[in-house]
Amino acid sequence: MGDASDTEHLTTETTPTLQTNKRRRKKSLVWEHFTIEAASGGCTRACCKLCKQTFAYSSGSKVAGTSHLKRHIVLGSCPKLKMEKKQLALTSGLKADGEATEQPLKRRYRSNLNALFDHELSCENLAKMIILHEYPLHMVEQPAVMAFVHSLQPRFKMPSYSEIDGEILAIYHKEKQNLMQVFGTYTGRISLTIGLWTTSQTLGYVCLTGQFIDSDWKLHRRMLNFMMVSSPHSENALSEVIGISLSEWNMKSKLFTITLDNNCSSHDIYSANLRDYLSNKNMLVLKGQLFVVRCYAHILNVIAQDVIASIHGIIYNIRESVKFVKVSPAREEKFADIALQLEIPSTKSLSLDVAIQWNTTYHMLVAALEYKQPFTVLESLDENYNEAPTPEDWKKVEIVCTYLKLLYDSANVVMATADPTANIFFQEAWKIQLELTNGIASEDVIVSTTAKDMHEKFDKYWRDCSLVLAIAVVMDPRFKMKLVEFSFSKLYGEDAAGYIKLVDDSIHELYLEYVNQPLALTPAYEQQGGEANIIGEADNGTNDNEVIRPLTPSTTTSAGDGLLDFDIYISEMAVNHSSKSELEQYLEEALVPRIQEFDILNWWKLNTIKYPTLSKMARDVLSIPMSMVNSGSSIFGPGTGSRVLDEYRSSLRPEIVEALFCAKDWLQCLPTMTEPPPSNAIVKMEF
Repeated sequence: MGDASDTEHLTTETTPTLQTNKRRRKKSLVWEHFTIEAASGGCTRACCKLCKQTFAYSSGSKVAGTSHLKRHIVLGSCPKLKMEKKQLALTSGLKADGEATEQPLKRRYRSNLNALFDHELSCENLAKMIILHEYPLHMVEQPAVMAFVHSLQPRFKMPSYSEIDGEILAIYHKEKQNLMQVFGTYTGRISLTIGLWTTSQTLGYVCLTGQFIDSDWKLHRRMLNFMMVSSPHSENALSEVIGISLSEWNMKSKLFTITLDNNCSSHDIYSANLRDYLSNKNMLVLKGQLFVVRCYAHILNVIAQDVIASIHGIIYNIRESVKFVKVSPAREEKFADIALQLEIPSTKSLSLDVAIQWNTTYHMLVAALEYKQPFTVLESLDENYNEAPTPEDWKKVEIVCTYLKLLYDSANVVMATADPTANIFFQEAWKIQLELTNGIASEDVIVSTTAKDMHEKFDKYWRDCSLVLAIAVVMDPRFKMKLVEFSFSKLYGEDAAGYIKLVDDSIHELYLEYVNQPLALTPAYEQQGGEANIIGEADNGTNDNEVIRPLTPSTTTSAGDGLLDFDIYISEMAVNHSSKSELEQYLEEALVPRIQEFDILNWWKLNTIKYPTLSKMARDVLSIPMSMVNSGSSIFGPGTGSRVLDEYRSSLRPEIVEALFCAKDWLQCLPTMTEPPPSNAIVKMEF
């Protein structure tokens, strides 16, 4: 191994036969100044071409790296390089006014490593680091930070607070222009989410985020504005912010829906007549019936917190009981012995909850339920323990856990999808609505009371959002109208037909609005001369992308065989068949099999040519943000509610706060900064 390693690192000057070596060539710029020489013991050393000093490079299979070699060249440790620089300075001379004279056209030795330093790029990267990692801006004036940066690159001049402030604003404006260009060429509609941020003062911020699906059927979510308002909960605050944002982004004609969290009242929007204004200008689809959407994660959180609060006294006793057992190993062992004697089959372990995460409270209650007998026995054996819940308390906990499981399972389905599209929420929502409706009719008073309290708030969500939820699931080829019909029949019984008709009428009306929009010709359509009728195949669901042209007398090859009437008959049949709309063809075709790996966006991407108009409608509907929880965030906590801006950010100017929040969101969507693209590369998003 040692001899082979030595041979690999010999210079081409001493061993020209090594030019055929297939190993990757060294790309570091230091090898313009160093050669590799073999040393004793299977080692190699790097030799400076100028001063002939040697440095450790490899020992067997271990390579020392090139950092120490760079320092030798860049920091001027090489005596020969120092001397040449001094001579160069003397020979070049200075003009009388102090400006340096023109440098020689050629230098014998030039450090490419020094030429790589770009002060402007370094300042920009520093600003991006502050944005992405939420560092305080004044870090640039901290002595320790300045010393550290100076040790890395003495030539870098640390920007002042005001300079880094300007650098951040420049990045914000640059990225904003890029995003505005994207939206300017985007032909679909964009749905907004509205979130509130509060401060320790009476001021607040409104965060607007746009969600859309691009022409490659990828789901995107981009922050648009983070605007300060003097009274975030005032009657017209949201309306004013939404109006300003729509005008700023030239998005009034592209607005589809607005999703609000639990702290945003739809009354704010209605009272300012924003909805009516946009509807009258024909800017909203279905006359604004889909305009306001409620956050699904929020309604789950609100109901879960309410049902937990309904038994807060019992939960307190259980929490204290768990603490009592887990506070000492001796008590845990004693409790385990009691459970063993009672032959408790549980495999769960007692755990404490985090109050603001209702799923942890649910897990605590579920585990404690299985040990209700050991807790009762422990109370009779240990005089220091007197927190055991009563049998009636345990019954309430059991019923509460039954309904919490319903919410918990639904939340997990939503969280399991990295980028949830609107179609997945209907199935979750109608199941909860059905279980709560059935629970109200229970003869058990505790069950009916618990279900009634939960149903009161969820039913309002269902009434507000069931139409948009249903339209979204119709765009799922695995369900279409069939799931709507099935679920409504269970929910509404004899009255189901009226609710089903409402959904069917709405989706046909929405489709007609898209039909009346100008349709850009697809490449396949253009190849047919722009006159081909794009129709679906038979209901067997095969050959999704087939384009069939109806026969006409002019296209027949046997016009003189006496079958002209037959040709006309075939043509009329084709015309009659193609008179069905894309929506009707889609709804009549067989359902796509339900498989776990089904990708609805990819399905629509593959069927865009077959359904050119309906696919545009599906793209807008599926991009509606039914939940405001971002990818990677927990759906079980208050993260989607009114959040609080920390003291430092609250002290900054509103424009820099907006720049920090928005720029962070936009930069995170760009390629990683650890491996920047080549300087001549153009990074862009295509639609």
